[in-house]
Amino acid sequence: MSKLSPSLKALINAPFARPNTLPASPRIRSVYEGLRIEATSKKVGVPAWLTLSTAATMTMNSPDGLTELYNLATADSKDKKQSVETAELMREIGLKCIGFNGVPRTINCLGAFRSNLPNEIISSLSKKPTRVASTNNIKDIINRGQSLWSSIYRPFDSKLFSKLADSHPDLPVFILNHEYGALFADPPGLGHETGAKVGRVLTSIVAVACLRAQTGVGPQVVSHVFGLRKAYEDDSFKASGEFPVEGGEWLATDEGNVWLLDAVDRIVEALGEGRGSSFAPGMERAKL
Repeated sequence: MSKLSPSLKALINAPFARPNTLPASPRIRSVYEGLRIEATSKKVGVPAWLTLSTAATMTMNSPDGLTELYNLATADSKDKKQSVETAELMREIGLKCIGFNGVPRTINCLGAFRSNLPNEIISSLSKKPTRVASTNNIKDIINRGQSLWSSIYRPFDSKLFSKLADSHPDLPVFILNHEYGALFADPPGLGHETGAKVGRVLTSIVAVACLRAQTGVGPQVVSHVFGLRKAYEDDSFKASGEFPVEGGEWLATDEGNVWLLDAVDRIVEALGEGRGSSFAPGMERAKL
């Protein structure tokens, strides 16, 4: 196998290229704590505020931030089971972030997050995959994706599909089958053993949080804000297999939307230490 030259290694890891994950800033725990207190006062349950915080932190590429968030969320855990369920939920959220942030950030963040967990929690995490496609379930995967797509984008779902196909004929096919079907829409029974259920409402919260934290994708933020609202308009929030989301209906209002977006902005500001999003901030090469 060929080796990389020292100069090439140095270029890949040059500071201006920002090759590493983002550390947890000194302020981030107090920001998470503030959001938890506000959420409680607004009757927004743990799954909802933990989902928005995890998704925003994943987008900012900060596994250390995830560890701070986990430690805060489990500080008052009554037993090991509750702590395991929190870790399971956070990594399920991280998995769904793939559809918005891409694969690399989820790989790096979830790998480091797992390494930072206590050994007794790591040993208790589920090791059974839930999204293996086969000839027996592929039609169900496609149907679930179509159903979720229609719920989020109706009455513009067919028009949007056609518009995406104009850009590339496989673009909507990939999005519906492999993102909405295989990733965003949960397989039957998912989460009923582990508690890691990022269902219809929480998936929309993941979408809004990731896209807001990225910056530059305002149209998609708008689409998924509407998608969150439509979960309560078409009653998909209480479809078979869905878990109730405390505070979800309020988050789907104007006031709730504003709080959700502002919460994400505060996480981005704290982790970025005033420099904004780390998703695509641009590179500033040192002058030679």
